[in-house]
Amino acid sequence: LLLAVTLVIWVADKLFKLKAKKGPVGSVVETSNSLISVFFVVLVIRSFIVEPFTIPSGSMLPTLQVHDFILVSKFSYGLRLPITNTKIIETGEPKRGDVMVFKYPKDRSINFIKRVVGLPGDRVVVRDNQLTINGKLVARDLVNEKEGNGIWHREYVEQLGHATHLIWQQGRINPYTGQKVIPSRTQGEWIVPDGHYFVMGDNRDNSNDSRFWGMVPEKLVVGRAFLIWMHWDGLTSLPHFSRNGSIDQVEAK
Repeated sequence: LLLAVTLVIWVADKLFKLKAKKGPVGSVVETSNSLISVFFVVLVIRSFIVEPFTIPSGSMLPTLQVHDFILVSKFSYGLRLPITNTKIIETGEPKRGDVMVFKYPKDRSINFIKRVVGLPGDRVVVRDNQLTINGKLVARDLVNEKEGNGIWHREYVEQLGHATHLIWQQGRINPYTGQKVIPSRTQGEWIVPDGHYFVMGDNRDNSNDSRFWGMVPEKLVVGRAFLIWMHWDGLTSLPHFSRNGSIDQVEAK
């Protein structure tokens, strides 16, 4: 929008010699013309190379924390036109284990970030909190477990495709039997149709993902998240860079 406004002013200047006029009009036109190249470069970078995002929720804990500032590669899954998101050049496809940003299918004005679990044609099953893809159990190792206030919590290292990463799982403890209750709403079985992806949050029992609203169409894919570059809780605190680095490498530490 800023680029469009400055271009309109530039055209008007060429037609009516606005910059030559004295006073605020000439100053505004001169400033606007000087910003055209800046806005153009920013538009190209954000549309085709890399775009910054901020993590708004805890659905990707512990991999991504609320208020992490991340960078998303816009060319990993194909070059797309801004606004329409139409793919114009093929450069790759989402891989199992990728952390992917996409337009929320229920409201395309909202960007979501989740991990790619199921590829087109896959059969994804979550049963007893165990993830199975095409009949093969996804490998994971328990690294931490705790209980308190009627809640159990487990942390695993999961190997999903090329990605080795952490996941969280939690649920209630039955006060009468002491048994761990697995949330039934997070369990199920799905077949991924062609041209779609099944995504889940790393905070497996606290994530609004494909288990609840369905698959991500390829046309809504935005890009691959690859880097944490800053963490900033807000205006009452200072930004810090202790979490900087490749997304899954940070968790591997």
